[in-house]
Amino acid sequence: MKRLLFVCVENACRSQMAEGFARALGAGEIEVWSAGSRPSGQVNARALASMSEAGIDISKHQSKGLEALPDGAWDCVVTMGCGDACPNLTARRREDWAIPDPKTMEPEAFGAVRDLIRLGVERLLDDLRE
Repeated sequence: MKRLLFVCVENACRSQMAEGFARALGAGEIEVWSAGSRPSGQVNARALASMSEAGIDISKHQSKGLEALPDGAWDCVVTMGCGDACPNLTARRREDWAIPDPKTMEPEAFGAVRDLIRLGVERLLDDLRE
């Protein structure tokens, strides 16, 4: 099973949504984690609501730091617009998705970021399946 990690600064919005999509769309195929370089300690309520609108429940997710990740090699690490705050983790494949943090965006823009994340996850899962 391939191991996939999504990292953003707070592990509250973007990486949580990406983890939710990857768990739902790659169930049984991919081990998925997310973490933050400076975790907020809670998942953003708007991310919970937005993912619920998309049919995915992330209410059991926890905002966590990199130290909470399991040991071992990653097949792919995706950093999500955290710039210099993104860690340099060892992985066979690395991607940086320059996705804006939606936490202060209006609902329509927040949903657009969520949908952009979904598209990225779908593409990534297709690539990892090859």
